[in-house]
Amino acid sequence: MSTEQNILSAIAIASDPGQNRGLQNEAVEFLNTVRAGATETWPVALKLFVGNDSASRAKQSVHVRLFALQVLDELLDNRQEELVNAGRAQETYATLQSTLGAYITEEYVSGSAEAHAPFIRNKFSHTLALLFLCTYPDQWPTFFTSISPLLHASPGSASSAPNPHVTTFFLRLLLEISGEIHDQTIKSARSFVASRHARDTNIRDAIRAKDAVGVNAEVIRILEEVITMLEAVRAGGAPVSESLGQTQLVELVELAIKAFASYVPWVDINLTVTPATINMLFKLLSDPAVPIRMATSGALLRIVQKGLKEPSDKLQLFRVLSLGQVLEMLEQKTRITGSKDETDDEEVSYRESLGKLTSGLGLELIKLCDEQSGPPPAVLAGAGELLQQLLPIMLRFLADDYDDISSSVFPMLSQIFVVASYKRAKKNTPQTHLTPAKRTFLMQTLEILLQKMRWNPEDDPDELDDDDRTAFETLRSDLRLFLDSISAIDEELVTSAIKTLAMNTLTRADDSVGWADAELSVYLVYLYGEFQKGDRSKGRAAFVTPPEEIAKDKRKSANWEAYPLTPHGEMLDALMQSRISAYPHNAVATQYFETVGRYGDFFKVRKQYVGGVLTTLIDARGIHHPKESVRRRVFYIFYKFIKDCKLEIPVEHVTTIIDSMRDVLVVRAELPEPESSEQDLLNEALSSAGFFDSQLYLFESVGTLVSLLVKEPEKQAAVLESVTNPLLASLQQSIQTPINGPQDILPILQAHHVIRALGSIAKGFPEASQTATQEPIPAWILVLKQVAEAILVSLESMNQHRAIRDASRFAFARIIASTGSNITQYIPMLMNHLIRQSQPVELVDFLSFLSFTVHKLQNEIFTVLDELISPLSTHIFELLARPVEGTDDRLQHTDTKKAYLDFVTHIMNDKMHAVFISERNKEQLPNLVQSIASIAEDLSDPASARLGLTFLARSTVAFAQAADAPGASAPSAQLDAVPGYQTFIYERLVPLAFGIPASPSFNIKDGQSLSATMEIGVLLKQIYQARGQEAVKYLGEVYLPSKNWPPNLAAEFVTKLAELDSKQFRKYFADFVRSSGAS
Repeated sequence: MSTEQNILSAIAIASDPGQNRGLQNEAVEFLNTVRAGATETWPVALKLFVGNDSASRAKQSVHVRLFALQVLDELLDNRQEELVNAGRAQETYATLQSTLGAYITEEYVSGSAEAHAPFIRNKFSHTLALLFLCTYPDQWPTFFTSISPLLHASPGSASSAPNPHVTTFFLRLLLEISGEIHDQTIKSARSFVASRHARDTNIRDAIRAKDAVGVNAEVIRILEEVITMLEAVRAGGAPVSESLGQTQLVELVELAIKAFASYVPWVDINLTVTPATINMLFKLLSDPAVPIRMATSGALLRIVQKGLKEPSDKLQLFRVLSLGQVLEMLEQKTRITGSKDETDDEEVSYRESLGKLTSGLGLELIKLCDEQSGPPPAVLAGAGELLQQLLPIMLRFLADDYDDISSSVFPMLSQIFVVASYKRAKKNTPQTHLTPAKRTFLMQTLEILLQKMRWNPEDDPDELDDDDRTAFETLRSDLRLFLDSISAIDEELVTSAIKTLAMNTLTRADDSVGWADAELSVYLVYLYGEFQKGDRSKGRAAFVTPPEEIAKDKRKSANWEAYPLTPHGEMLDALMQSRISAYPHNAVATQYFETVGRYGDFFKVRKQYVGGVLTTLIDARGIHHPKESVRRRVFYIFYKFIKDCKLEIPVEHVTTIIDSMRDVLVVRAELPEPESSEQDLLNEALSSAGFFDSQLYLFESVGTLVSLLVKEPEKQAAVLESVTNPLLASLQQSIQTPINGPQDILPILQAHHVIRALGSIAKGFPEASQTATQEPIPAWILVLKQVAEAILVSLESMNQHRAIRDASRFAFARIIASTGSNITQYIPMLMNHLIRQSQPVELVDFLSFLSFTVHKLQNEIFTVLDELISPLSTHIFELLARPVEGTDDRLQHTDTKKAYLDFVTHIMNDKMHAVFISERNKEQLPNLVQSIASIAEDLSDPASARLGLTFLARSTVAFAQAADAPGASAPSAQLDAVPGYQTFIYERLVPLAFGIPASPSFNIKDGQSLSATMEIGVLLKQIYQARGQEAVKYLGEVYLPSKNWPPNLAAEFVTKLAELDSKQFRKYFADFVRSSGAS
């Protein structure tokens, strides 16, 4: 079978959805091979595309012809060097030139221009552009002049009208060529290739020197002819031909303008900017056809953005164009007054394009106004004058109701404030810096920005899709950045405008206020704090002004409620006094909650409002809102408010609040809808954040509220039990429910949720003190001990399920934090259950939990740790010794290593290192420290290496403290805890410390390597702390001389080691390594 037949068969198979998947993959693989071998397969591809005549092309599959063009594109775009090296480039290009030239004559001049498959026209224009890039100007210098005669060639017609097929093809070809040799968007998407860049430059130079005049004249002639024909048809005249009706003529004008615009940036401006072209473009800005107007606006933007060497030439261009006057007239003419449902989308798009033109012109003028670039005074003055004329036009676009139109001038607005005339030195006040005109402009801009932050009253955020809501939130974010820019110029101007607008609404918050205005007023209160600087931005001082004479150390005991409110305090006070929290609209209520949640410190200076806020949070506006998405967000805000303002909540209200919450404290596990029978529903339910994850905030809030009843211990325990008992009952039911097969997972999920809920309640209580006390155990701790026992029972019953093990770790971490040593008795059983069924992937979480437990309970769990440390370490090192296969395996390997090192370092930091040298574990110590030393010198994992160095540094003082060394004076020092450990220090750790920086792969300039160097410095300093002069003598007289250190350098090093403190020596050692590497 021939290559041609193989290609046809492969394309038929690949494009047939009914074919076998394996066979399709083979077909695709074959076609990729054909494409990659374009230097050999291009003749077949050329034949398949061109065919014998128009009839054969029409019969050929479009899939085949498009694939043929892909092969030719690969040849012309990526295989030029191969053709040149093979000495076949010129011959190949000549064949393509003649064959494709004949095809153009037959198909475009005389034929229907692929009428059966119009998308092939666009694809072919790209292919011919690539051939042009390979052959112009050396091999095909007549490329443009050979096409020009065809533009009016229409066989069988005596008319001199342009041939629509050839004309369209010629214009698309210009667009493709300009895109390839100049378009920065296309270029930025590719990797930079110097030869391609040089080729594009040479082609632009050649066109400018040889063909630009002719090409531009041809495009202008096409425009003039087609515009004349279009005007005649609009006046009632008959079309010249069926293919040149009004629709086709509009498309041709649009395409010609785009082609003209495509080469404006890189040809001589004297060709494109002439009285004739400018008059024609300005006329087209008012054409009845919106596509023509938009294309014209784009062309003028290209002219405006044209790079010119001399600033004075650029200013002269703007004066010639007088675009400011034109834009002012068009801005007024294109204002949209009807409702959105009645407005033509094309008219909106055209107005947006005018906004972009305004912004583009403004940006260019701003560049000329930049004093730092040193423009001539006349240019600076002239550009400033034109910019001032443009500002009112920009503001009208900015104020447009349509956000896309408003956003079109954002680039200009963002740069206006960096113009030298708007900058000010810190010593200047806005009053002395800003002229009245500039202040007026800032105030007008500010007013528009604040109004643009308002929702469209016709929209309902609840009914908008996610994209529309996100678009508005993004708009608000952008507008807020502009407020920042104005605030940097005049902070008072911004804060005063925000406060005035918000207060005007809040002080009349009645039925006459629309929901959008109400929401905006609350949002502005929310936003105001972001513009406060220094002491005014945080704490209670953001909301009230204490007398200056009050010393800082007296402020905690001061009566903050008696102090006068700041402007932001006044706004929040007005918010609380208004009835806006009761406004019957979700967007208003949601923004209200976001605001009170953000500024909890306000309620510490105006405590009388706490009750009212809590009422709104717990009624149908808040955690009982009918809409789940609102409830879930308010759950978090409620938690944050309770956490921030717990000391301001009247204790007598605690039980009332909790009673009102009981119906939302019911845990109901929900399974996701299965998408396939193989889907792991339990994993799916646990990995996606759902309603229950938000509900956990409520359980923690309950814990916080119960903790406030500390002065009524019996009541406190009773209220706590009233919340935990229903959960424990649910947990008991889950344990007792039979599980029938792997798909019956609801009891497991319910138990998981309940255990986490119980843990979250414990988290709400304050952290336990680590100081021993003789006071009786509080009753609430006894309740949490019951909870811990119940969790252990469920873990014993269901510990074959990872979800239950994970939930138990989660809950016990929080119970331990709150109850401290009172829970120690349960730790051995907990560890036993967690380890027995634990999988390797759980090790990281288990080790993190162990580290936390060691830190919280310390000597209380020494016995547990003593039994656990050796078998756990052996298991970890066996896992780390296994071969690593695949990315997931590598990540798990690294995470496990880091978690283990973090764990053993926690043991050191918490003075628990005696566990390593107990009777049970001392035989394991040599293997442990040798393994960690190997990790420390493995530069392929610098983060783990640094952790290993930290452990080893701690070990020197812990296990080898000499009596006459500096570290012996520490209160907890234990002398020579491990006999002979100093030998390990000198034979293993010292060579390691100096060997790591000497490694060829070590690079001190890398941040990770620098961090490791600092830790090595700590290790060496700790060795000195542990061994004192013995270490100095060994280094100075034995080790360093053995490494050929000059005596004076060795003496200096050990002197620094002894004299400098740890921080100083770390820096000295890093500098030493850096200088050694440089030398």
